[in-house]
Amino acid sequence: MSRFLKYKSIQVGSFGLLLALVPLVVTNRYYLTVMIFIGIHTLLVVGLNLLMGYAGQISLGHAAFFGLGAYTSGILTATYKLSPWPAMVMAVVLTVVVALMVGVPALKLTGYYLAMATLGFGIIVYICFKELVWLTGGPSGLVGIPRLSIGNMVLDEPRTYYYLVWGITLGAIAFSLNIVDSRVGRALRAIHDSEPAARASGIYTARLKIWVFVVSAIYASVAGSLYAHFITFISPSSFDFMFSIKLVTMVVVGGMASIWGAVFGAATLTVLPEVLAVFHDFDIVIFGLILMVVMIFMPQGLTRGALDLWEKYGLQRDVAGGSFSGG
Repeated sequence: MSRFLKYKSIQVGSFGLLLALVPLVVTNRYYLTVMIFIGIHTLLVVGLNLLMGYAGQISLGHAAFFGLGAYTSGILTATYKLSPWPAMVMAVVLTVVVALMVGVPALKLTGYYLAMATLGFGIIVYICFKELVWLTGGPSGLVGIPRLSIGNMVLDEPRTYYYLVWGITLGAIAFSLNIVDSRVGRALRAIHDSEPAARASGIYTARLKIWVFVVSAIYASVAGSLYAHFITFISPSSFDFMFSIKLVTMVVVGGMASIWGAVFGAATLTVLPEVLAVFHDFDIVIFGLILMVVMIFMPQGLTRGALDLWEKYGLQRDVAGGSFSGG
């Protein structure tokens, strides 16, 4: 194993150890629930970051794949009494089929046209969730979704569900890190920089764009199923256009083309509304101001911004140390 791969393994292992220790320190059910939502959002944002940050393909309808995973798994278990784990697999299969149907024609578009196409797809799926009352429950939502279980152990406690969600999310992070550090990752970055140049270099750009689009949809589908079986109730409002925008914001705030940035972005935009809830009617104003400050002073995202501050501080400290010793 190369030194670089060892470094990545240490990163993932250290992060996994930190996550494993959290429930041993944090026993409050509310805080553990927030951590579960951070894990679900991280899974979503990591997939979207592969698509947007690395491949440069804008998607404004990713909430649709999140909803497809949630509703497919929810309907199969609540209405047709299928076991949750096979239902999750079937949700992934359906999501892959839909992603191919949408991605093959849509990814021939670029820039704003692609954004509008994915936006339209998201709106269509949202309307289906809302209007197919006989299947989805309509605006009233779908109830009676069972909890996930492993053998005879039902995962109805936040602590046990926390380990499941973050175990899956950590696996997705490790897999994504391997992708971006491989030939595929370099090809994705080449497409992001210049698709004609990448095509001229022999990269099958169309095939690769569809592939990363499907992978990001799979992440979203799994996240949707985890969400549905944790909440045990879903409604169309959880998968609307604004949630897609929120996911894109998480990618941008965390840092484009950064897997760890996806973690920070998801955590920040999941926790921040909870913290600002004490301000009642002014919470959305403060939330907007914070986002403006972040984007003005850290336009490359929190991850890159934090690293720049660290390097600047380290450089100043070295200069100060050199001046002191020189005097």
